[in-house]
Amino acid sequence: METLTYVTGNYGKYCSVKRHFEDNGVAIEFFKNDAKEPDINDIEIISRAKVKEAYDILGKPCFVADSGFYIDAYPDNPGYPGAFVKRSGVSSNVSKLLEDMKDVKNRKCRFLDCLTFYDGAEYHTFYGICEGTLAYEMRGTKTKEALSNLWYVFIPNNCSKTLMEMSEEERINRNDGRTSATVEFLKWYKDVYGHDKILKKG
Repeated sequence: METLTYVTGNYGKYCSVKRHFEDNGVAIEFFKNDAKEPDINDIEIISRAKVKEAYDILGKPCFVADSGFYIDAYPDNPGYPGAFVKRSGVSSNVSKLLEDMKDVKNRKCRFLDCLTFYDGAEYHTFYGICEGTLAYEMRGTKTKEALSNLWYVFIPNNCSKTLMEMSEEERINRNDGRTSATVEFLKWYKDVYGHDKILKKG
């Protein structure tokens, strides 16, 4: 198996994922690529387009990981912003989001993660989901671990704090029923390629 490459425009995301992979005996490398996303609100199609573009540049197996944010009762647009979470400006202007949602009682929302691996022949896509509710105000203090400004307003199921209010230990150990695209990919990757073919750290 050739070196596994994580393609992202966010080095912080790479560092976070890298630790998880290395904890499982898999070493990865970083490739910065800010691919233009297809103008479609479908996280899987976007993920596949980005990983194919990266593979065409690199010529070796790689994967991308994208996230969408879905609000059940967003006014006049249920499920918004979905895969358009960045392009819509929702993640960069959380105050406006709260203003739009101020009179909405149904606060259910979720993060959906989509990881796609491409080896030049086949796409393999994995999903993770974290469900919760939208707070009525921004809460918490930003830390270097924060992956999105939406952490200020996202309260995972079975929790009373927003992600931004939680300590790193609380976030890791919370019991909210979430699943992880990264974990599912690692299980598949090690099963398919075998420990003897995995690039070990060091």
